[in-house]
Amino acid sequence: MRDIVLIIFIGLIIAMGFKRPFLWVLLYIYVDIVSPGEVGWGFIRSLHLSVVAFIAAFAGYALLDTKEGSRFTFRQGLIVALLAWCGYTTLGAAFQDTAWAKWDWVWKSLIFAAFLPLTLRTRLRIEAAVLVYILSIAAIAISGGVKTVAGGGGYGLLVLLVQNDSGIYEGSIFSTAAIASIPLILFLARHGTIFKPDWRVWTFAAALIFSCLLIPIGTQARTGLVCIGVLGVLMMRAVKHRFLFAGLASVALVASIPFLPQAFTDRMATITGFQSDESASTRLQVWKWTYHYALANPTGGGFDAYRSNSFTYEVPKIEGEGNNQQITYETVTDESRAYHSSYFEMLGEQGWLGLFMWLLLQGLGVWHMERIRWREGPKRADRDVWMFDLATALQHAQIIFLVGALFVGIAFQSFALILIGFQCALWSFWRIRRKGFQRSAVAEKLAAERGEGSPFPT
Repeated sequence: MRDIVLIIFIGLIIAMGFKRPFLWVLLYIYVDIVSPGEVGWGFIRSLHLSVVAFIAAFAGYALLDTKEGSRFTFRQGLIVALLAWCGYTTLGAAFQDTAWAKWDWVWKSLIFAAFLPLTLRTRLRIEAAVLVYILSIAAIAISGGVKTVAGGGGYGLLVLLVQNDSGIYEGSIFSTAAIASIPLILFLARHGTIFKPDWRVWTFAAALIFSCLLIPIGTQARTGLVCIGVLGVLMMRAVKHRFLFAGLASVALVASIPFLPQAFTDRMATITGFQSDESASTRLQVWKWTYHYALANPTGGGFDAYRSNSFTYEVPKIEGEGNNQQITYETVTDESRAYHSSYFEMLGEQGWLGLFMWLLLQGLGVWHMERIRWREGPKRADRDVWMFDLATALQHAQIIFLVGALFVGIAFQSFALILIGFQCALWSFWRIRRKGFQRSAVAEKLAAERGEGSPFPT
């Protein structure tokens, strides 16, 4: 029955897309994030929905959609350049079988991120894409949030919609994605036109934000707790009464501690005692190994190059309590351990050039959104609040991702690359609109000097 419902839903979107081909772009966003093929149990798994939606999105734009207003930005070119470099390193990858397996989904994520801004040419399209993105995240977050409230969860145990612990359904990865989505949820609650802001929208938004905040608790992902802290700091930029916000947030944090599972608080306590935590100690060793590997292999080792790592180190073990504690050191040997960091993932797999391109891609996003925030800020008489708030939300989402990426290998995850696509679309749309306003202002001034009426009717 689940397969049938999903097929009917996807079939209806495909049918409507023949009249509105942009719907196929939205369909791919949904399929790419939720992976309905994994949600189903039977024949839907063999349909390759991701490939179907991918082809439909590109074919719809190329054959049926208008190209008016489409712009190709520098960052989109940078994505294509990164894709080409990844292809080059994959050809010479140290582990060919697994490298090509990762390439199978990385290239689609990169291509779609470069393609997406071409289709987002109006406010309605940008809002629709952001809405589908958030609702796709919500499908997973609501499931995980309900199970957490019901007492489920645990590190590696919380089932997020499907029985799968990889990709976006991995606990630390989805914790980062869920927290990064909160600024966009607030944006839609304030400025949505598809679902106009009213008590129902705000109620759903509040419940969804609560579900997103529950995900790090249910998954017991330390990365999620760090992302929540970053979100709190960033929110200080957006609220009017910062001291009141900080006070209420502190009270809410203290009040929530007694209700948190003991397993969660115990695991979060290992953040400060990372030296005695084998998982954290392993990450430090992997990062050290990756740095030396990149020195010896400047172009990287291709996807999954971490499989060649091997190292031995000592982990302190604390036994006893109070004044009777004893510290002993246990020798641990590890091999083929994942990077547990997007930055070292890029360095180890794509080398110094790949890391530079990825950092440039991210840095330009933060800078472009800040440019829009500065130009559309409260001190500007002709400001556009919609653009200001969306730029703020996308910037905050990206910063949360970049902090979470310090501890999780998510450099090529589609949810993050789609955010970059949104930024490119907003940047292009904003520049076109701002140039149009400037031309209008010049024309108005010339008409006034000639004693003519305004050439731009209100």
